[in-house]
Amino acid sequence: MRVAVNIGLIGDRSESVPAHLAIPLALRDAATELRMAVGFEWIQTDTVTGGRIAKFDGIWCVPGSPYRSMDGALHAIRHARESLVPFLGTCAGFQHAVIEFARNVLGWTDAEHAETSPHAARAVISPLECGLLETVGVVRLSPVTRIAAAYACAESAEEYLCRYGLNPEFRASLMQGPLRVAATDVTGDVRAVELDGHPFFVATLFQPERAALKNLPVPLAVAFVRACASRA
Repeated sequence: MRVAVNIGLIGDRSESVPAHLAIPLALRDAATELRMAVGFEWIQTDTVTGGRIAKFDGIWCVPGSPYRSMDGALHAIRHARESLVPFLGTCAGFQHAVIEFARNVLGWTDAEHAETSPHAARAVISPLECGLLETVGVVRLSPVTRIAAAYACAESAEEYLCRYGLNPEFRASLMQGPLRVAATDVTGDVRAVELDGHPFFVATLFQPERAALKNLPVPLAVAFVRACASRA
């Protein structure tokens, strides 16, 4: 039986961003593996409204920061979190998922992204000590997480294109509740998070979708689409 799933891709699409070219391929491959019809629509961050995103079975907040509208991206993430809509955030999606949680769950209204607010006192997303630009790195997947179940292994080599990540100064405070570490790099720095008590809420600093550009499987995309289908 073919199940129609409709996914909202939140981000400012550009042909120059490899991940934006990879995501449709990753969704196509997931649809083939799961034997279901998967549709998607790009939603620019400055056009996000409650009405536009309410129709989607899943929300994928995609790479490409700074977004045209941080507020638009945060609105979409909050909708996914509060409405229990399956959510996947990659790269910038990870960064903004952390900011949304800090602002709207922890009440840190001054939580910011150092890329757009470099002098913020509470920059929960800050410059990485070493920028991860067109880099492949090993990530260690935390046991009993959705991401580990998706990959069915303990670690994976993943591609990055980012300069900003979780500010270690705020890690303990951010992770003492339902938001938890789902993957780290070999030094222990956070590379993915998940939200407990939600059907599927996963965000990665790396860009797993880029494997599709090499005709390789994207297990996390498959797990995300499967979660969307369970809601459709």
